Amino acid sequence: MSGYSDLLLLVVLVLDLYIIYTSRISSCIKASALQGAALALLPVIHYWETAVADPIHIFIMTSSTLSLKAIAIPLLLMRALRNVQVRRDVEPFVSLHVSVLLAGFLVGMSFWLAKVLAMPVTGTLHLFVPAAFATLLIGFLVLVTRRKAITQVIGYLLVENGAYVFGQSVAAQMPFVVELGLLLDLLVGVFVMGIVIHQIKHEFDHIDVGQLNLLKG
Repeated sequence: MSGYSDLLLLVVLVLDLYIIYTSRISSCIKASALQGAALALLPVIHYWETAVADPIHIFIMTSSTLSLKAIAIPLLLMRALRNVQVRRDVEPFVSLHVSVLLAGFLVGMSFWLAKVLAMPVTGTLHLFVPAAFATLLIGFLVLVTRRKAITQVIGYLLVENGAYVFGQSVAAQMPFVVELGLLLDLLVGVFVMGIVIHQIKHEFDHIDVGQLNLLKG
């Protein structure tokens, strides 16, 4: 039985689409925190349904994911949002309606890829691979379509979340050290981007990456 895992992964997919749909940066951060909480529960539910992992591994992954993805990183992003005094990503490179259509296409393509590619997962894990692909691709979509640097940090989080979901789908083959390495890389990346955002605000009084491209000329 994988119904509860599938339900949790459906929540992850809905939050992916919500992040691409809304222009409110605070809502994107909150949705990212909710997605982090859902991902923290995923190893527990997966273990309960399959019993294929080490309980200590499950505890480490759950506690690390909950503390970082659902609490620490969203708090850091909300603090950065207050400092830069930006509320909306009002002029994305691609309109929100087109972004939603593209996200829907990417979700469909993810299910197709999961069907045609031979992935090293058991047949009971129906949504792990498509949810991983969809979250990864939507993260890249956020990175290339949004102007505000904080929103692009959220895109980076989605990319890492997609990698995390895929890691859970092959938990029996992936040592927990590799997954903890992903979490450490994520934390360092967010800290670095937080510093960059602060410097951008200090020097240029905005965090619009489109305007920063003008400096290349």
